[in-house]
Amino acid sequence: MLTKAEQTRGLAAGAASLLLIGLFVTLPTIALLITAPDGLGQALFDDYTLSILRFTLLQAVLSTLLSVALALPVALSLARRSRFPGRIWIIRLMAVPMGLPVLIGALGLIGIFGRQGVLNDLLTSAGLQNPVSIYGLTGILVAHVFFNLPLAARLMLAGLERLPPESWRLAASLGMSSWSVFRFVERPALATVIPGAAGLIFMLCATSFTLVLVLGGGPAATTLEVAIYQSLRFDFDPPRAVMLALLQIAITAVILLCLSRFATAENTGAGEGRAPTRYDGQGPTALAWDTLVILLATLFLLLPLASILVSGLRADLGRLVSMPAFGQAALTSLAIALTASLLSLLMAIGIIKARSAIAGRRPRDRSLTAFSAGLAGLSSLVLLVPPVVLGTGWFLLIRSFGPVTPFAPLLIAAINALMALPFVMRVLEPAVAIHLARTQRLSASLGITGWPRLWLIDWPGLRRPLFMALSFAMALSLGDLGAVALFGSNELTTLPWLIYSRLGSYRTHDADGLALILGVICLILTALGTVGHKEKQ
Repeated sequence: MLTKAEQTRGLAAGAASLLLIGLFVTLPTIALLITAPDGLGQALFDDYTLSILRFTLLQAVLSTLLSVALALPVALSLARRSRFPGRIWIIRLMAVPMGLPVLIGALGLIGIFGRQGVLNDLLTSAGLQNPVSIYGLTGILVAHVFFNLPLAARLMLAGLERLPPESWRLAASLGMSSWSVFRFVERPALATVIPGAAGLIFMLCATSFTLVLVLGGGPAATTLEVAIYQSLRFDFDPPRAVMLALLQIAITAVILLCLSRFATAENTGAGEGRAPTRYDGQGPTALAWDTLVILLATLFLLLPLASILVSGLRADLGRLVSMPAFGQAALTSLAIALTASLLSLLMAIGIIKARSAIAGRRPRDRSLTAFSAGLAGLSSLVLLVPPVVLGTGWFLLIRSFGPVTPFAPLLIAAINALMALPFVMRVLEPAVAIHLARTQRLSASLGITGWPRLWLIDWPGLRRPLFMALSFAMALSLGDLGAVALFGSNELTTLPWLIYSRLGSYRTHDADGLALILGVICLILTALGTVGHKEKQ
């Protein structure tokens, strides 16, 4: 049990996090509302806005349907083939798109499906002229499926592998056909996972920015977030940006409200080797189908990654690394990423300490319960007000007092910190709960509090999850293009902005080389965060 002083410090840390995050999200939202143009209601429903809204929802719906529909046979096949050669590595491969910077994934897809890509080269050699285009709605759908099919497949696979082994033994003893197994065993398990997974994917696609900016962005393929960016960056039309930002907040609020009705889709790590023995699908037809599905899914994920590696190695990496622009961008990216990850870590620790202090209080009044619930919802604020909208609000707010450029690095770091907060919380909160359950009573009985407890008990027990959260947050910030898109310039260049600039000026070899370097940096950071994790397990 926490001492009274520790509870007071925990509540103060939570209040500081609540105040900091609340102000950072509320102030730009108020700025958007204050600067909203006259006749907002009429402008919200003009032809241009309605066409953007229709495309935003259309691509999100289609991306969700395709991702879930294509993930379903992959998850079923992987669940049936517990001894498929390389199964564990295929499942781990599915985690790569989730941690890969979106811009790098887009470059990999262009390398396969682009005008000069592998697929078009093959089709052209067969007599067809540029039969596939990666740009526009088709490209956005392919990219969203590339990033979200693995997520849906892993969630479905986890749901199937949570079924007790007795279910499969009973199905075999009853002699159920494959259709009966799907109907009575697999379908009920999937039904608990698919709505949450589909809702999560729809939210990710509806607020997608980088993929739409790179592969769409034209008048016929623009989402709300990209339209906000274009209104400020190219047209410098703040009233239209405000209008679109308010519409984006309204849309995300409605989506979050709908998502709250579904169970949260959790990736618990199941599907990484702990697969029960299955007795169905032993025939040659089922084996051939499962093998085909698994191989096609693996190729779909592997080819863009291989394209990034091959294209990046073809670039003159020595020249790229020695460029002053690269050095400046790398230093800026690392400084912003370190600041963002430390900010995110501090906010998460404040929230967790406050919630632990409230959980240990008996009796607990309503105000503390509401405070704890408010702290739990803090990390979701970035979903309600997406990064581009936050950047737009802060741009308008600071612009009324003076130039925005001097504050841009801090704004990008703060937005990235807020983006990383859900991931940091997901790593730290369960680790802290387990650590407190193991050490709380012993610390209290020995009277160890304050700095001695922090140094002797908390640091050794929590340093691994702290490093993991720090490295994940840094990798996420390093690969982000959304926050820097509004503020990027010759004076403020990050690695993703440098890659995007090279891509926009048709220096694709440079962009490929820089993407490979950025991907390797993110991979090293992720690997450093998991050092010692397996040994501990």
